[in-house]
Amino acid sequence: LVAGIILVAINPYKQLPIYGDAIIHAYSGQNMGDMDPHIFAVAEEAYKQMARNNKNQSIIVSGESGAGKTVSARYTMRYFATVSKSSSNAHVEDKVLASNPITEAVGNAKTTRNDNSSRFGKYTEISFDQSYQIIGANMRTYLLEKSRVVFQSENERNYHIFYQLCASAMQPEFKHLKLGRSQENNLLFV
Repeated sequence: LVAGIILVAINPYKQLPIYGDAIIHAYSGQNMGDMDPHIFAVAEEAYKQMARNNKNQSIIVSGESGAGKTVSARYTMRYFATVSKSSSNAHVEDKVLASNPITEAVGNAKTTRNDNSSRFGKYTEISFDQSYQIIGANMRTYLLEKSRVVFQSENERNYHIFYQLCASAMQPEFKHLKLGRSQENNLLFV
């Protein structure tokens, strides 16, 4: 097992003009260290190593709640889609993350640090063809906090899906579920 480059990124909690196509093209083909540290530099190194050595590469995105892990993963996927010139997959990150609203409803909750905190992990595998163009992707998720279903700390909430179901309780298609308001279900919705 060999560990490679480590990049520490800080979420500025606002949009910055450092993730556009011009920046992607600036990092494309560059050697690590020739430019400022950036998520695109890490992605470029992984892409080059894959092409040069014909071996799978991994990028681990880790951090605390609200650190910007999902956004960093999206930038990485956009980088691969752009530099691989995968025209039919130019928005692969959108396709891969198209399931996010459902995934977030089931796996995200309000915490004291983040109103939409992922309480699950994601493993995304991007497949390339022989010319290193993206041909597909697969995302696996795993639930990290099963205890949240029955207990929440003060000022935190259960998974969004429970609140969304309760908010829809009066809709005809949900009547048979006999759902009440979230405030009435104190065991699940503290």
